[in-house]
Amino acid sequence: MLGGFSLLLLFLLVGEMVSTIGLVLPGNVIGMLLLTGTLALGIVRVEQVRAASNVLLDNLAFFFVPPAVGVMLYFEVIAEHWAAIAIALVIGTLAVLLAVGASAQLALRRLEARSREGSGPGGSGPRNGSEDESGERSGGSSGGPA
Repeated sequence: MLGGFSLLLLFLLVGEMVSTIGLVLPGNVIGMLLLTGTLALGIVRVEQVRAASNVLLDNLAFFFVPPAVGVMLYFEVIAEHWAAIAIALVIGTLAVLLAVGASAQLALRRLEARSREGSGPGGSGPRNGSEDESGERSGGSSGGPA
């Protein structure tokens, strides 16, 4: 587990160092992107960081206490600008919902197109859904007898 924490801290350190060259992203985000990339490429294995990550995730709520206390220090500013903050929260939430929805629809369309391409004459993929672990199809049947 100590090795996993060391790897996570190494990526944080590298991200912080990279952010000093003038990138717009914060160092912790750069470090996470680097970690994600190395995990995807197989340079770092999930098993190397799993235990440390699980400890951090199990205690995630504790990491939100300092920011919540910090917000209370700016209560007067929040009270003065509550309308602008509320509007920004609503618009930001809607923008994220729309972006995620559009991305999900695009991904589903691409998956369906690939499925159709592989399911034509002589294709081996299922046409109306995918098979689950038991070998039964899901997603394409009407629920009635065949």
